[in-house]
Amino acid sequence: MKKSLITTVVIGSLLASNISFAAASNQEVEPHGEQEQLIGFGSGLIIGALVGGPVGAVIGAFTGGVVGKSVADDTKLDSQQVKINEQEMRIARLASKSEKYDDLAHRYSLSQQKLNQLSQADKIKLDELALGMNVQFRTGSSKIEPIFEKQLNEVAEIMKISTAMKLDLSGYADRTGKSQFNQELSEKRMSAVLNYLVERGIEQSRFITQAYGDTAPLTAESSLENNFFDRRVTLKLVPSSVEGVMAKN
Repeated sequence: MKKSLITTVVIGSLLASNISFAAASNQEVEPHGEQEQLIGFGSGLIIGALVGGPVGAVIGAFTGGVVGKSVADDTKLDSQQVKINEQEMRIARLASKSEKYDDLAHRYSLSQQKLNQLSQADKIKLDELALGMNVQFRTGSSKIEPIFEKQLNEVAEIMKISTAMKLDLSGYADRTGKSQFNQELSEKRMSAVLNYLVERGIEQSRFITQAYGDTAPLTAESSLENNFFDRRVTLKLVPSSVEGVMAKN
């Protein structure tokens, strides 16, 4: 009976202190985990008193406080772990996006390099044609040889891209035979080249045509070798502005 009375007094005293402490703490912002410690303290107090009397009540109170703090710490750690997991997922997504962007940037760089190479190749062809390209013919013939068809195909493609350009076609013949025949032959050769390009989609209005016969040899001396170079049609790309100046002259 005496032991029971002492236990009741201790429990009542400690509970009163606990309640007073909790009421005072509620007037301020409670730090994280303090409520759990108070709950643990009170629970331990009651359990300890029931089991071991006054001494058990004291021991139980402190044990409950430790348990409550442990619960609060575990809750805090769980919350932090959730935040860490979320941050790791965000970092993984950003890393994935970064890899995709890097891949796209690499592909774009390769495409730019290819375009620059193609542009440079087209510029070289335009420069070559600006200087002049010749289609050679056999003696007395106006037939285009297969070896020159590939070059004419490239000329047609360039003219399709460079729509503002026109093409100057000049026909020639060597000094073998009569001048009248040579004049007609140079015209046929020039027409053969023109028709070949028209068949590949180039409008006839984009050509400037002239035929010189045997009146414009490349060299003063007539020979088998020199005559070969005189049997030709010269192709030269002309910008539209230059073509207007040529027409006025």
